[in-house]
Amino acid sequence: MNQSENRIKGGIFGLLVGDALGVPYEFYSAEKIPPYEQIDMIPPKGFRKTYPNIKFGTWSDDGAQALCLLDSLLSMGKFDLKDFSDKLLAWYDKGLWAVDNIVFDSGIQTSWAISEYKKGTPPEKCGYVKPDGKGNGALMRVLPLAVWHKGTDEELVFDAHRQCLITHGHITNQVCCALYCLVARQLLKGENFENALEISVGKLRSIYKNKAEYAEEFEFTIRPDEPDIWQGNGSGYVVDSIRSAFMLMKTSDSYEEVVKKAVALGNDTDTTACIAGGIAGIRFGYENIPEKWLNMLRDYEKAEKLTNELIKILD
Repeated sequence: MNQSENRIKGGIFGLLVGDALGVPYEFYSAEKIPPYEQIDMIPPKGFRKTYPNIKFGTWSDDGAQALCLLDSLLSMGKFDLKDFSDKLLAWYDKGLWAVDNIVFDSGIQTSWAISEYKKGTPPEKCGYVKPDGKGNGALMRVLPLAVWHKGTDEELVFDAHRQCLITHGHITNQVCCALYCLVARQLLKGENFENALEISVGKLRSIYKNKAEYAEEFEFTIRPDEPDIWQGNGSGYVVDSIRSAFMLMKTSDSYEEVVKKAVALGNDTDTTACIAGGIAGIRFGYENIPEKWLNMLRDYEKAEKLTNELIKILD
């Protein structure tokens, strides 16, 4: 496996493994999460997993929606909001890309938005069903866009904005997804995380130069220049989610360390580990993801087939 393939595959499986790792611990506070050394795909004896009927190694709505996005990009050859929305509907109704076709852990805003889409509301408007909704449901799934995209940075940012609209249209979500995608792109080029973040902040600032609303959101909500701003608590608020992921990347030396620290934060454990795990998978590579976790990942072959299609078109 060459370095490019290692990073691409690392990104996709990094998010899936992170998601699956976090599922059993979701909604527990940090104080009730097992000690760092005991965090694993199978929690220690005596720990009551969040979803009693979900088998260990199962990714949740996070991973399923990310694969829906990747599937749409590969089948359409571009980002197509309607096709992506149709695939999200197929996930929600029929379990497309969900392990065993079983849908669980769908966020409230996502459910409301997809219900609106089923009623015939245009996808551009569905993500505003909760006008001030700033959950992390668009950020958790966006990584495949950055891995697949061959366009300019500005085109990548525009598509990152667009993929939010079906479920999480608020500008805060759009800006977080844009920054995350630019960071992922730099990591794919081989930059270390600190450089990737610094470069991406500069690029996004330039792209937003003539977009006053987006520039204001970036500077006053994300606040990228504020000292020690990249700190998070692993909550479901999208800004906290991206800060949590970047904090973990800044303080970890391996994929395993990133995702275990993500779970240790408690709260939205599967999504924090998914968001952080995706970029950690790119940074450290597929070969750095613990083999025992890859072996436990259910429906691995389905995800691998889709990932191999992605690698093939990018070669």
